[in-house]
Amino acid sequence: MSLTVDLDVHEQVLCIRLVGELDHHTAETVKNQVMDAMELYGIKHIVLNLEQLSFMDSSGLGVILGRYKQLKQIHGEMVVCAISPAVKRLFDMAGLFKLIRFEPSEQAALKTLGVA
Repeated sequence: MSLTVDLDVHEQVLCIRLVGELDHHTAETVKNQVMDAMELYGIKHIVLNLEQLSFMDSSGLGVILGRYKQLKQIHGEMVVCAISPAVKRLFDMAGLFKLIRFEPSEQAALKTLGVA
C-alpha cells in the first residue's frame, strides 16, 4: 500500500492528513513535502491528522519527531488528532503523547491553536 499526503494551510498552521502507510518507503517524501510547505508558508504549528493512517514504522516516527523538534526551535506546537488505534498504540509505546498533544478531531486541534 502507498501513502497519500494532503496538506492544508490555515494561517500559520499546517494540517497534514496521511492516508495509508508511513514507512521507510514513504518517510522521505513526507519529510520533504512538509519541510517545503513549512518554509513556503511560514508555518509555526502542525496538526497531524492520522485517522486514515493504517501503519507506521520507526521511519515514520522519525519524520514526526524531526518536525516536532523543528517546531520547538521556533516555539511552535504539534497536535495529533483523530489517530487510528494501531498508530495510537505505537505513539503510546514510544511515549510521544508526553511531547505531542492529542485532540479527538482536527477541528478541536485547530481550535487549541487559535485558528478555528
